[in-house]
Amino acid sequence: MERAEEPGGHGDSGPGARRGRVGGDWMAAHPTFTAMMALDISDSSQIYAAFLVYLDLLEGRNWHEVKHVGLAELQLVCLHAREREQGDLQVMVPIPADVLVSHERLREIMKKAALPHDDPLSITLAIVETDSTIVYYKMTDGFVLPEPPDDTEEVDNKQWKRKRQKLSK
Repeated sequence: MERAEEPGGHGDSGPGARRGRVGGDWMAAHPTFTAMMALDISDSSQIYAAFLVYLDLLEGRNWHEVKHVGLAELQLVCLHAREREQGDLQVMVPIPADVLVSHERLREIMKKAALPHDDPLSITLAIVETDSTIVYYKMTDGFVLPEPPDDTEEVDNKQWKRKRQKLSK
């Protein structure tokens, strides 16, 4: 007997799959999803969001060393990953889009989830919509001047350095 797919065309992303209901047999059997479910996190929608971000980073964006970390005191599953093989470790904090997060909660998450050697503290919120769309929003403690784009010409780079020196005075 075949399973019928839910409206939306995907058995794993239809309306019934949202907010914590396991979206299919493959997901329930996935070792990372199983390990996330075993963490001391009571909100299944947060675990579901973390798993979607895990899949996006690992399979969609080809990030390296994607690992989940449970923060029981915050009731969050964070992900540590490298964008490039030799790149710095980054912290992703998956949050379902319908969850309200106060400024105080963001500061608490940043203090407890950021890597200890990060100066300034930095995390990336991975906001997960009910249709599995993920928006990444990098947050850094304090004011940080952005780095120049990678594809600028040397002339543009010199102008950027002058502008940056002016701004930092």
